[in-house]
Amino acid sequence: MFNRLTKELAVCSLNTVRSIVDNKPDVINRLFLRKDRMLEFSYICSSLAKRKRPYKICEDIELERICKTPHHQGIVAMITEPCIQPLAGEDLLIWSKEGLTGIVLHDVGNDFNLGAIIRQAAFFDVRFVIVSERDDAARLTTAAYRAAEGGMMFVTVRSVRRTESFLRDAAEALLVIGADHRSRRRVRDVQFCIEEKTKELGRRPGVALVLGNEECGLPPEVKNCCPVLLRVPGTGNVESLNISQAAALFCHEIFES
Repeated sequence: MFNRLTKELAVCSLNTVRSIVDNKPDVINRLFLRKDRMLEFSYICSSLAKRKRPYKICEDIELERICKTPHHQGIVAMITEPCIQPLAGEDLLIWSKEGLTGIVLHDVGNDFNLGAIIRQAAFFDVRFVIVSERDDAARLTTAAYRAAEGGMMFVTVRSVRRTESFLRDAAEALLVIGADHRSRRRVRDVQFCIEEKTKELGRRPGVALVLGNEECGLPPEVKNCCPVLLRVPGTGNVESLNISQAAALFCHEIFES
């Protein structure tokens, strides 16, 4: 839940709040927690008190009211409003130079999908996620933070005006791989693709994995900007996987390559 008056976002669940406390405690402005969580989070409570910021012991019903979900696990932190920054000129250069892996999302569908993908990204050392400014659903909300299970602290999220324009630039510096369930080549070919790009560049390349909407996949204009298209093979009983599941399979192959 976003508080427009204070410009804060409510984030909840144990792993999410733990990750913020461990990595960026200064973004926490207020803390609400159940009595049984007090011992574990006593440090951040003391820190908030020193900063003259409040914390409060609450019952479940009040915690649910604050974050608008019963899945709070006994703790809610109000953090400074998170904002997805636009892609900076040096970002692509740094990612290429350091050989980092990232995910480019085109019309991901909802904030829960975004959070779930960021969770997969953090697990497999994917360092950046790109979203389109046109995708109103891809926002850093309470649901996105909860689905990410703490992964938000380890992934840089940037926005671009047009996915196609970004991919044309990215293809000059990174190995751009589009997920396409109609492709002949399979996800296991990732290692071969990385080896080929390594020969071309003389070093291991950074990788940009491009994922589309669960229902429609990548549109033709986006696929045309992906030098490599790969699919996750399956029975064909259903057309495709959930986008976060597909992300996990691709990211695992890239991580292992």
